[in-house]
Amino acid sequence: MPNLKFIKKNLFFYLIFVLIIFCLDRISKIYVIEKFKNNFDNTLYESKFLNIHLIWNEGIAFGLMSFDEKTFYNTLTVIIILVSLLILYLSYINKGLQKYALLSIFAGSLGNIYDRLFYNAVPDFIDFHVEDFHWFIFNIADIFITVGVIIMIMTEFFNNNKKKNNEKF
Repeated sequence: MPNLKFIKKNLFFYLIFVLIIFCLDRISKIYVIEKFKNNFDNTLYESKFLNIHLIWNEGIAFGLMSFDEKTFYNTLTVIIILVSLLILYLSYINKGLQKYALLSIFAGSLGNIYDRLFYNAVPDFIDFHVEDFHWFIFNIADIFITVGVIIMIMTEFFNNNKKKNNEKF
């Protein structure tokens, strides 16, 4: 029988981890949105490599699949919620670094789902660029989603290499 106290302690820690990421995302978005309310220009900050430029993304990651169709938007939102719930389940059954990567992805998706439900779009504002080449504009939630995906890919890659090396001997 698993130690119930240990499970509750870990569950509390994972919940705090998700809440911290969610709150960082919310605070950053609220700050930028409030700053833009008083600004007649969409650009809040510009530098050689970074601009803070608010756009409202109605698509999925990095503005992909943006459409004006309300039915498509609502269907896409439901699919994103279902995928996020799957990621939450996967975080429950995984351990170690993969658990934290999945929780990061879940927390980031939670921040963007919140925006989709309350704003009908996700505020993106971080614009990295090198001269005229601009990357997709993104937000803090997107950073945690991306880092989580990269960690998942790397742990999977390293775990597969370990399995192949162990099979040789």
